[in-house]
Amino acid sequence: MVIKSFSIHPLAVADPPLRSSYGLHAPYALRTVIRLDTTDGISGAAEAHGGEGSVAALEAIRKHVLGMDPFALHALWMRWGAGESSGDRSQTWLVPGENPADARRRAFAAVEAACLDIIGKAVGKPVCDLLGGRARDAAPFSAYLFYKHAGGGGEGADARVDEYGECLTPESIVRQCRQMIGRYGFREIKLKGGVLEPELEIRTMRLLREEFGPSYPLRIDPNCAWTVETSVRVGLALKEELSGGGYLEDPTAGLEGMAEVRRRLLKAGADIPLASNVAVTGFEHVVPAWRTGAAQVILSDPHYWGGIRAVQRLGDLCENLGLGLSMHSNNHLGLSLLIMAHSCCATPWMKFACDTHYPWQQEKDEILAGGRVRFEQGSVRIPERPGLGAEIDWDQVARLEERYRKLPYRKRDDAEEMRKHVDPAWKRIVPRW
Repeated sequence: MVIKSFSIHPLAVADPPLRSSYGLHAPYALRTVIRLDTTDGISGAAEAHGGEGSVAALEAIRKHVLGMDPFALHALWMRWGAGESSGDRSQTWLVPGENPADARRRAFAAVEAACLDIIGKAVGKPVCDLLGGRARDAAPFSAYLFYKHAGGGGEGADARVDEYGECLTPESIVRQCRQMIGRYGFREIKLKGGVLEPELEIRTMRLLREEFGPSYPLRIDPNCAWTVETSVRVGLALKEELSGGGYLEDPTAGLEGMAEVRRRLLKAGADIPLASNVAVTGFEHVVPAWRTGAAQVILSDPHYWGGIRAVQRLGDLCENLGLGLSMHSNNHLGLSLLIMAHSCCATPWMKFACDTHYPWQQEKDEILAGGRVRFEQGSVRIPERPGLGAEIDWDQVARLEERYRKLPYRKRDDAEEMRKHVDPAWKRIVPRW
């Protein structure tokens, strides 16, 4: 069995106007779906980051994939990964999926997932059962809250119903969270911060604790929007709210800044874990983060860390270093959610609920035959079907690809969207407060 064809499908998916320290989400998020067909008649699919950069990296790896045995993933990595791009993999300035320094790893991760999908179908086993057997039957996810402007995503005749409305106050975020937990049953809560004045974000977290109580662990992620001093001040103010399984994620830029925040918090008697997926985005960052105390929780991602098996290796490393492990998310469809769920269930050390943007995407854009992936009490159960457990609606993929061709969006640029819709003079400033 070898791979005889490799097709790449860039897609555009409606996305609400969500805010972060990077700026404002565009009306459409960009994703890419690949399909591998084998000489044995088995097909595999995967979902990856979108836009012209992602497509270019996948086009570049194609020649190495055609004719390969889908089981030969180590050989593919040695051919492809040996030429990894050099440069800063920190996401301090570049949003996930737009950093050329990790483009090769992202392309490999997509091919790996599609190959594992093929292998699982060939042997009649779900992907997580191929990789040492599942550590759990379902992957827990958190309610991922965003300050947002009014609108449900899409443009013109394709504009979507706004399920959550404008959420630019602490009180409206509590309402958003109540809706999201009511629909999906999440048991942990994460707020994307770095948008409002720190005092308002402190109030938001306090209101969430008042509303949901200490049985719902809380996290906040301002994506490096704060100085070391502000990070410490917020951490001390939220000492109780971030205890009991929560954490403070990337409050300030860089490993040195994070380490200084940790030192000052500990000195003040606040043992609040710091988490990272901005300063720590590759294996080369993990030991320095551990050694300096810059991070106590690492956020994995099967897409840009190099695949599902890379997440497993990261879990082993974190276990040996005594670091916690969670999972980062980007805007995504159900195929990516299944890749994340298999990664979580194949990684015993995944001790925190994973992030997911899935509630922000809508049924109209789903590419899975039969509709959206279901959450049970905030978790995604591994499907009984082999491989990733996904049946793809390729007619729907074609419709979303046609939309991509007609739209002008070719990369994610949250700063430009801020200038276009909120403030013509807006610039991303790190730190802002």
